[in-house]
Amino acid sequence: CFRDEDLRADRQPEFTQIDCEMAFVEQEDILNVFESLTRHLLKEVNGVDVDKFPRIQYDDAMRLYGNDKPDIRFGMEFGELNEVTQHKDFNVFNKAELVVGIAVPGGNSYTRKEIDKLIDWVKRPQIGALGMVYCRVNEGGTYKSSVDKFYDQDDLAKWAAKTGAKPGDLICILSGDTNKVRSQLSALRMELAERLGLRDPKVFAPLWVIDFPLLELDEETGHYHAMHHPFTSPKPGQIELLDSKPGEVKANAYDLVLNGNEIGGGSIRIHDKATQAIMLKHLGFSEEEARAQFGFLMDAFEYGAPPHGGLAFGLDRLVAILGGQETIRDFIAFPKNNSGRDVMIDAPAPIDNEQLDELGLKLNLKS
Repeated sequence: CFRDEDLRADRQPEFTQIDCEMAFVEQEDILNVFESLTRHLLKEVNGVDVDKFPRIQYDDAMRLYGNDKPDIRFGMEFGELNEVTQHKDFNVFNKAELVVGIAVPGGNSYTRKEIDKLIDWVKRPQIGALGMVYCRVNEGGTYKSSVDKFYDQDDLAKWAAKTGAKPGDLICILSGDTNKVRSQLSALRMELAERLGLRDPKVFAPLWVIDFPLLELDEETGHYHAMHHPFTSPKPGQIELLDSKPGEVKANAYDLVLNGNEIGGGSIRIHDKATQAIMLKHLGFSEEEARAQFGFLMDAFEYGAPPHGGLAFGLDRLVAILGGQETIRDFIAFPKNNSGRDVMIDAPAPIDNEQLDELGLKLNLKS
């Protein structure tokens, strides 16, 4: 396959996928097939037996881990702190949509200089936090925070309870807009886990993320667009919510996550004309635009289509994880650099004018 997306450590322009499309199936059928395949591969390739594939709803994944592909080889689940922080005169917390923290195991051993470096880390442009509040959990049940001026020991004890912090831990707290602060704390959680050696490549922790939102709000335009694609079906009985609460409609979509990486995703598709027409309408297509772009599909539905769905594994990414890595460059035949070039065979190569003429293209050369 060819991926028309920005390149990352776990993405290449070309990739291989194991794609399964099945008729007359429900979500449970597909999850069982790919769960069995993953269990078989982990056993045959790595000698690892995995019994449980936990399932977590998208909303819970975002609430507890800040992203939709959580690494559950370690803890540090989020603790939401609004109700135990927004009752004093600390306006940074009072004005925040979300105040949320994690307990860093053994983090109380960090020096002030090390904590300051962590604060600088979250303030980098790549993360974008404005700062970080911290609280040391001391032996003997006492606490020392960077905002002791505003909060007493009883307050800090509630922070520890919400985050699951134990004596010897460090509580790291971020605040701000919900979506942004969850993303920022998720990045910090992964960074700390890496530093603490909690992301053991020999340990495999798969899970399913289910019940994704059907639609996603574009904050710039104020319009909704499909979170997966326009052909994903809503969960049974939820299509009626499209008119009144479009953001609450859940999709019949699912991702398989392994060690904090999405290794496969799919959905149950829409298979009838009426539902597809409703979906396109809510995505902002007029009847004429829907006919022009998707008329072939709507016509096909006139003849009847079976209920169907599927899932695709990214083979290169999966093999890299089985090999103990998250960068797929060493697991793909012709890896590309960040510019999309294959430096070994010097591709892409220049195209001559005869090839351009044959394709009806013209080359514009700027002086």
